[in-house]
Amino acid sequence: MLFGMTRSLAGAAALCTLAVWPAVAQQGLDEPFQASFKQALAGKTVGYIPVAMNFDLTEGWFAGVKKELEPYGMKVIVRDPNWSTNAGAQALTTLISEKPAAIIVHNPDVQTYAKLMQRAENDGIFIIQINMGSVYRSSAFVGANWIEIGERDTEAVVKACEGKSNKIAVIQGALSAAASAYTLKGVENVLGKHPEIKVVSSQAADWDAAKAKAITQTVLKQNPDLCGIVGFWDGMDIGTAAAVKEAGLTGKVFVATSGGGERKGACELVKSGAFDLNVSYDVPTQAADMAAMIKWLLSSGAKPGSVKGSAYTTLIPITKENADSGMACWNLADLKK
Repeated sequence: MLFGMTRSLAGAAALCTLAVWPAVAQQGLDEPFQASFKQALAGKTVGYIPVAMNFDLTEGWFAGVKKELEPYGMKVIVRDPNWSTNAGAQALTTLISEKPAAIIVHNPDVQTYAKLMQRAENDGIFIIQINMGSVYRSSAFVGANWIEIGERDTEAVVKACEGKSNKIAVIQGALSAAASAYTLKGVENVLGKHPEIKVVSSQAADWDAAKAKAITQTVLKQNPDLCGIVGFWDGMDIGTAAAVKEAGLTGKVFVATSGGGERKGACELVKSGAFDLNVSYDVPTQAADMAAMIKWLLSSGAKPGSVKGSAYTTLIPITKENADSGMACWNLADLKK
C-alpha cells in the first residue's frame, strides 16, 4: 500500500512539474555574463607585431585572430617590421603609446623586446607571445613546445639512419631565437641516448632558405653518405630539400622539419618527397587559442601582468600517410574568408 502511495505521489509531482515548466520556459532566463563579456571586448584594439608578414605563419595568425575577434567589435592592427629587430622594437614602443587593450608579439629573439613587453603590461596592456617567447613571461604564451619538436624530428632521423652511415646534419634557425635554441635542446636530448649518431654539421641558416641550401650543398659534398637532416623550419628547409634533390639524394637522405601546417608549405612538400616528416603546430588552432586568451583576459577583470599562463599547441606529425587526408593541413585562402 505504501509503495502504491509513493508511486502516486511521484506521478503527481511529475504532473505538477509539467504544469509549471511551460510558464518558466515562456519567460526565459537572462544569461548573466554575456552582456559584460561583450562590453569588455567592444571597441577594443589588439596590436600585432610579427617578425615579418607575407609568409604562412604570420599571415595565418593575423587572419585567424581577426576572424575570431572582429565579430565582437574589436579591431586588430598589424605593424610589420619586415625582419628588422630595430624596426620591431620601435613599432612596439609606438604601439604601447597608443594604448591598445592587448598586443600579440612574435619575438625575433629572447631578449630584445623583453623590457618593452614588461613596460606594456605595467601600463595596463596585455601581452600575448606567439611561438617564439622571450625571457619575460607575459600574461599569455601560445605556441609550440620546441623541445618536443626537436625530439620528435631527431627520433625520426635516428630511426631512418638505422643500418646506414649514422651521419646527420642539423640546420638551425637564428641562434638567438627561442624556437632555435629550444629545438636544439630537444635534438641534444635524443642524441644523448644515441652515441652511434655522428653530427657532421650543425649550423645556423638564420631562417633563410638560400643559406640552408648553401649549407646543405656543402655538407652533402663532404658527406655523400649522409643519412638524415634535422631542420628547424619548413620555410627555411625548402632550401635544404632543394639541395638534397639536386644531389640526387631525395628518399635517401631523410629530411625532418617543422612548420605551421599550411598546405603548400607542408602537405604538398611531404607528398612530393621533399620532406619525410613535417611536425606541424597548426596555425589556425594557434590563432584560435590566442583569440580565446584575449577574450578571457579582457573579460576576466584581471590586471595585465597579474596572471601568467601558457597554451602549448598539440603537434601534428605530417607524413606521406596523412599528407593527402585533408585533415593535416590548412589553406591560407580559406582562413582569410
